[in-house]
Amino acid sequence: MKLKEEFIGWLKAFFIAILVALFLRTFIFATSIVDGDSMFPTLEDGERVIFNKAIYMIGEPDRGDIVIIQRPFKNYVKRIVGLPGETIEVKEHTLYINDKVYHQDFLSKEMQQKTSDFGPVKIPEESYFVLGDNRARSKDSRNGLGFISKQEIIGRSEFIIYPFSEWSFTK
Repeated sequence: MKLKEEFIGWLKAFFIAILVALFLRTFIFATSIVDGDSMFPTLEDGERVIFNKAIYMIGEPDRGDIVIIQRPFKNYVKRIVGLPGETIEVKEHTLYINDKVYHQDFLSKEMQQKTSDFGPVKIPEESYFVLGDNRARSKDSRNGLGFISKQEIIGRSEFIIYPFSEWSFTK
């Protein structure tokens, strides 16, 4: 009888652990694989990141956030550069937001020099403008993804978990 009660106790604990894991995976955290070089050197092809699915339920996406964008056939990992209602322009490798220079501290000078002229474009309300950090090799709001609605943003990248040698927070 005692063995049966212990077995039922373990079975309950296992079932609860599975439910908690499913809840966390569905509503709080998930993983995504970086596909391609568009976010290099911040994120590299094949890296696996944990992203926070709940963050935008309580707040709004912000400039500089690395987000996961859900599209019908593929998810994209990009950086938010422009917010709703802003005007974005790139002139002579310099990013302007509402006619003011925006310093991209997360980019090296080399990557900034690979940013070609673009715009100006006004971002519609309820939309965001995203770029890959590897501007020369990125499908982003300039050339294929267009403006991104908040509904398409399924989370913010938080942590690189694979390969293990690269464990770190995303920035």
